[in-house]
Amino acid sequence: QVQLVESGGGLVQAGGSLRLSCVASGRAISTYTMGWFRQTPGKEREFVAAFPWNVGRTEYADSVKGRFTISRDNSKNTVYLKMNRVKPEDSANYYCAAKGPFKVNLLTSATQYTYWGQGTQVTVSS
Repeated sequence: QVQLVESGGGLVQAGGSLRLSCVASGRAISTYTMGWFRQTPGKEREFVAAFPWNVGRTEYADSVKGRFTISRDNSKNTVYLKMNRVKPEDSANYYCAAKGPFKVNLLTSATQYTYWGQGTQVTVSS
């Protein structure tokens, strides 16, 4: 079992920056692919970014490419999402997710992830 706890959400002005953190416990995440998803009321959970366990190429949604960066520190069992030049449409509840061990396929599909955090709310004001 992997437990995930997100933090770092809050209110930010458009054009600003925010860094989300996801601390894992229960298992070392070094062999887990980690992802970030987001969801707004009435909509399906949307893929944001993923970082494969084997430190392969990271994956981003087109809507955040060039603005958001996913990173991981396996020594701290933590995954980060740095959000730059945020827009009002980035407002959502952001979820950290893990799949594995040793799984790298279908990075963008929420159904492929086994473990989820409780989410952290990000609100971008215009």
